Order: sequence, then C-alpha cells, then structure tokens
Amino acid sequence: MITPYDILVFFFSVILDQFFREIKSRGSHKIPTEGPVIFVAAPHANQFVDPLVLMRNASRRISFLIAEKSMKRKYIGLFARALNAIPVARPQDLAKQGIGKICLNDRKNDPLRITGIGTEFTKQLEIGSQISLPNDRGSSEVVKIISDTELMIKKEFKDLRALEMLSNPEGTSFKCLPHIDQSQVYDAVFKTLNAGNCIGIFPEGGSHDRTEILPLKAGVTIMALGAMAANPKLDVKIVPCGLNYFHAHSFRSRAVVEFGSPISITNGLVEKYRKGGTDKREACGKLLDIIYTALRSVTVNTPDYETLMAIQAARRLYRPEHHKIELSDVIELNRRFVDGYMKFKDDPRVQEMNNKIMIYNQLLIYHGLRDHQVNRTGLGRGRALALFVYRFLLLTVWVVIGSPGFILNIPLITITRIISAKKQKEALKGSTVKIAGRDVLATWKLLVALVVTPILYGFYTFIMLLIIYNYDLKRLQFGWWTPIIVYLMFYLVSNFTVHLADSGFDVYRSLRPLFLSLLPRSQSSIQNLRAAREQLSHDLTNLINELGPKMYPNFDNSRIVKGFRDRSPSPSRPSSIGRLFPLTDWLDDKVFDWSRADDSDYDDVFFFLDQQNKNVVGRTSGYNSSKTRSRANSTGSSDGFNSSNLTFTEVNKRPASVKSIPKAPKVQINDYDEDSGYHGDKEIESKKSV
Repeated sequence: MITPYDILVFFFSVILDQFFREIKSRGSHKIPTEGPVIFVAAPHANQFVDPLVLMRNASRRISFLIAEKSMKRKYIGLFARALNAIPVARPQDLAKQGIGKICLNDRKNDPLRITGIGTEFTKQLEIGSQISLPNDRGSSEVVKIISDTELMIKKEFKDLRALEMLSNPEGTSFKCLPHIDQSQVYDAVFKTLNAGNCIGIFPEGGSHDRTEILPLKAGVTIMALGAMAANPKLDVKIVPCGLNYFHAHSFRSRAVVEFGSPISITNGLVEKYRKGGTDKREACGKLLDIIYTALRSVTVNTPDYETLMAIQAARRLYRPEHHKIELSDVIELNRRFVDGYMKFKDDPRVQEMNNKIMIYNQLLIYHGLRDHQVNRTGLGRGRALALFVYRFLLLTVWVVIGSPGFILNIPLITITRIISAKKQKEALKGSTVKIAGRDVLATWKLLVALVVTPILYGFYTFIMLLIIYNYDLKRLQFGWWTPIIVYLMFYLVSNFTVHLADSGFDVYRSLRPLFLSLLPRSQSSIQNLRAAREQLSHDLTNLINELGPKMYPNFDNSRIVKGFRDRSPSPSRPSSIGRLFPLTDWLDDKVFDWSRADDSDYDDVFFFLDQQNKNVVGRTSGYNSSKTRSRANSTGSSDGFNSSNLTFTEVNKRPASVKSIPKAPKVQINDYDEDSGYHGDKEIESKKSV
C-alpha cells in the first residue's frame, strides 16, 4: 500500500535527480528484505540531503533520527513527521554559556577537580550535566557539585590544548550542557524495531565537511543491544552505509551510496549488555568498534583535503591493464589507495613519489589542464583545428538554444546562492567541527529551490497568460488546461536547459587541450608535460606492483576490476525523473552521448599495456548510455577487485623544483585521435610519438 512516506520519497527522488547528475547504488542487494534493521550512515557530509539520498536508494522504509531543533523548523519538521522521523534532543543544542571561567588548580595530582572563577555551579549545573570547553576541546560529566566555585568531573581532560586552557591562571570560558533523559527516544526506537521496521542514524552526530569519519556516538549500540536485550526473539541487523560524494555541495555533481554487509549481533554481546555496569560498557564499546570498522570499509577517509586530492591524482596516474572504470568502482579504488598510503607512507620511495605527484599537480594548474586532458594535447594540428572549430560552433548553437531557459532561472540561481552562502556562514560560526560549512550548502539550495521555483514559475505562468489572453492568441488557449500546460512548459524548458548545460560544460572543458594543441609556443612545454606524466605514471605503476603484494596476497596487476560483475537491480522504488520524462532522458543519453565523457570527477584517462606490442595505449572511459541515473542499478560487492591501489602522496614534503621529475624517454604510443572529452567523435587510430 502506498503511504505518505512513499509519495514523499518519490517526490524528493525527482528533486535529487535534478540536483545530482548521477547517483549510483552499490551493494543494495545486501540489505535484508525483512526484519528489524538499523542503517548507520557516514560521513554525514550533506545535512538533510543525506537521509533523502539514503531513502532513495534503500529498499526499505527508514525512520531516521533527527535533531529535535530541526523538527521545530517549519517545513523541515513537516516533511520529517511525514517521513516518520524520530526526534532526538541533543545536549549541545540546549547548551548555555557558563558564568565566569574554570581552571585546574592541580592538574597532576587532582585532575578531576574543577575550580571556578566567578562561577555559579549550583545554579547552572546539576549532577549528570556536562561542562564543555571552547573549540570542541572536550567535555566531561559533572559527578559532584561542591560549591559555586568547585566541582568534580567524571573523566579528566587529556587533550593538550584543553589542558593548556585549563592551566591558564585566568581560566577559560565554558558551556553548560544539561542532562537529557533519552528514554522516550529509545522507547520509540525499540517500538519501531520490534515491529520489524527500520531506523536510520548518523552516528557521528551533526553534519560536517571533513575528509574522515568523526568519532561515533554510542547511542546506536544502546539502541541495537537494548532492543535485543528487551526482546530475546528480536534479531536486529546493522547495515553500514557509505555516502560518497563528488563535490557534495555542487549542483549536478555525482554520488555513490554503498551498502556494506549486515552486521549480526552475537548473543554474547547481548548477555554482557544485560549485566550492566562495566560489562554493558564493554559490550557497547566492542559493537561500536565493529560498526566503525564497517563504516570505514564503505567510505573514503583521509587525514586532510590535501591528502585526498593527492590520492585522487595518484589513482588517475596509476596505469592498470584496464581502460574503463565505473563511478562506483572509483570509490573502491580511492579506498584502497588510502589503505595503501596509510601502510606505506613512511617508505622513502612513497615519499619521493608523493613529491613528484604534487609537482605534477602544480604543472597541471600552470597549464590550466586536468589530468585526463594531458594526453589529448598530442592531437595533430589538423585534427585539433577541425575538432576545435566544430565544437566551438556547436557550443555556440547550444548557448543560443539554452539562453532562454538560463535567463528564466537567473532569479532562482541568485536567490539560492545568496541564502545558502548566508546559511553556510551561520553554520560555520556555530560549529567547532566544520571546516568551511559546505555540508549545509546543498540542503539550503534544495530548500530554497523548493520554495522559490513554484513561485517563480507561477509568476511566469501569470505573465504568459496575460499575453495569451490580452493578444487573443487562440492557438495557445486550451480552456482551463492553459495555465497547467504553460506551467509545465516552463518546467520542461528548465529541465531541458539543465541537461543541455551538462553537455555544454563538457564540450567547453574539452576546448582547452585543443586550443593548446594549436599554439606553436606551447608545443614544447605541453610535450614535456606529457612526457612527465608518462614517466610518473610508469614509476607509480611499478611501485604499486612492487608494494601491492605485500598488502594484498591476491594482488593482480593485470587490471583493477577482474571479470564481469553482475550489477543486480536495486529493489528500491524507481524514481528517476527520466522515468517521468523519457524524452528528456533519451536526449541526454542518446543524442548528447558525450555528456558524461569529460567529467574529471572520476572519468579520467586510464591506460593499459598493449599485450601485443608492449606499448602504452591511451583510452578514455566513456559513459555507457544503456545505463540510467535511476537507483535501479546496484553494483555488487568489492570482491571483484583483485588488485590493490596505493597512494603515494604526502603534501608536506615537496622538492625545490620541477627538475626533480626525471625526464621520460621517448616512447612509441598507440593513441586514438578521439578526444576523451568528447565521446561523440569517431575513433580514428593513429600513432604518435611523445
């Protein structure tokens, strides 16, 4: 039976298909088809968009836990209640600034005794409350209030910066976090699980824009173990969900939702939980470690953005004997590169390779190129000129065709940018975890668009109706259907413009390497860049092939993805906008077949070794037009990967000059005159010397 939940999920799926260019599901066949399930998702990088993406790609109805303060927001609360969300009151949302300052008088001998300076502990705090230090330097529960200026805490502060703050004779500011009884929340969760339904939770807590998973909260373990302890017949499964975005906050970006193998909770952990006390804490801690490990297996985690960028660069440079890679496979490759880097980062060869990769990245910036475009600068001038003129003229035509739709949406674009930027600043100011506050951008872009778009198109419809009836345009009058038809026309024009813009930007980005191929002055530097890339790719591949077997016994350097992997259809409900408007989907996939061929988010040039002549063959990974952006496609597990990938990047050590990159010898390359940035070209094989 269709419920309000299903209608809303379908509605938001249509919205997500407009915001994201592609959303892939991986491992959805692992989701249990029946019985209670807890979906634990990370990283929480896109605030309210994350649960929508997960609900879109899961085959079960999910009741998400949501902050109580979010439920109080007018529209968000309305949608959340319709989606059966469970509100959770968080101490940090109710925190109050403490009066006075606090310090540690005897840090070594009495680290649990907090002394106040001008404080009012008896009025602001109670047993079970917490005191929190600035900049998220830690918090601790209050176990005893001795006076207004003295109290005892449960756990000592160990962070060096926190100890520095507390050791200051003048003290440090603090916040008072109230104790909250969460029994109602757990009762609602237990009731949902006992009914055989699913709940969803982001165990990191709030959303963030960091490159690694934050420490997990123990609440999810209490929910799982508590439900099974209260009902011995209950078998709760925990499904780890990795939310992997390519530019999470950007319009028309891509995402991969990966579902890991369900976690079964052993009877031993449940029994330890029932005993309470230390045993209960040990059971929760052990289960939390299992969940954390499972989440890391479906996500990409790096210490910082620089390392992430370098990892992606190394992955693109790695030369497997394989020429095509799917979006969902990129996540697995990046993950293996991270694992390899963390294991071998102290190896001098890895550090040297890191230096070379960082210099290569600087060369790309200098030339204004992306990695997958480097080997396309070697086209002959005749071919490059023909492609450049053809694409420039085609792009000009598309700009003319798409201009009306773009102009109509300028107010929407402007308003969403202004409001989302404002909310970003507010979120960053009120958080000690966020780096730039990018995790709220996509949410507010969607929320603003949901409100502004109907109003804007309604206004355009009103203006159009005035013109039709004032000038008595009878051919455009269809009775009471007229306003509906006009409104849908504006929507279809905008939707067509979006898909046209996707293709247009791809073609625009492909012009740069063609332009450089035509400049006589740039030939020498471009040839050196290609040679540097070739040598760097060769050295990196050799190093990976040498270190790979030390990490993966079944390492196979012949190719990254071995064999055919069944992409089982996801049991989730179809919701792609293409299903509603097949004409638009046909235009995007058939006529504009090049639309996804030049997206540097993941679709880079890969190389493989020609087994016949042992020369390097350049290929570009094209988009398979038979696949749609519907969530009906789900890639299987990562078991199909038989080679490991190691990243050789660490940004804090760089050589003094580009000369440290060894010159590549001239090698014969079998290449294709087809430009990787434009999948619609006809392939004509030719040989070039680099």
